[in-house]
Amino acid sequence: MGQPALGEITQVLDDWNRGDEQALIKLTPLVYRQLYRLARRYMVGQEANHLLVTTALVNELYLHLIKLEDVDWQDREHFFAFCARLMRNILCDYARSQSFEKRGGGAEIVPFDESTMLRVDRGPSLLALDDALKRLAEFDQRSSDVVQMRFFGGLDTKAIAKVLGVGERTVKRDWWYAKRWLLRELRAGEACGR
Repeated sequence: MGQPALGEITQVLDDWNRGDEQALIKLTPLVYRQLYRLARRYMVGQEANHLLVTTALVNELYLHLIKLEDVDWQDREHFFAFCARLMRNILCDYARSQSFEKRGGGAEIVPFDESTMLRVDRGPSLLALDDALKRLAEFDQRSSDVVQMRFFGGLDTKAIAKVLGVGERTVKRDWWYAKRWLLRELRAGEACGR
């Protein structure tokens, strides 16, 4: 089965916006492969005994999507950016529950290098990255959103620009700034033992 037509996903999202209760069922075969690839990116570097596997993460995502009401899907980029945020939240919630059970020992490690975002000597935990992104969002929400969509969502500059309603040069500047800010913040956190 090939890639769905770009307009096909957007049309089903429009149907969902209009209250079509079957829209998520129609959407599933159109987006499953891309959501699976997105989930696999999240799961790279997780410990072998991690409770959530890629398929379980996608299934958990669908459970969250089923519960949604009143989401105004703008287009496929908006949908995938939203799904990236949901996956991040699911994994962070899982890591927090593990950390709570075993103080500090349950945080999962996410690889963090230039091929995905930044070069760091050792990967920060997902929770450390999540906390840093929240701090960045306090004074620069757009840069935080750019990181989330690119690093976690796998969206390219053009798609991010479309979702945010800004130019590609703005996205590139935000990406450049956020990478450096996060690198500094994560290194400072490691030095402080955060």
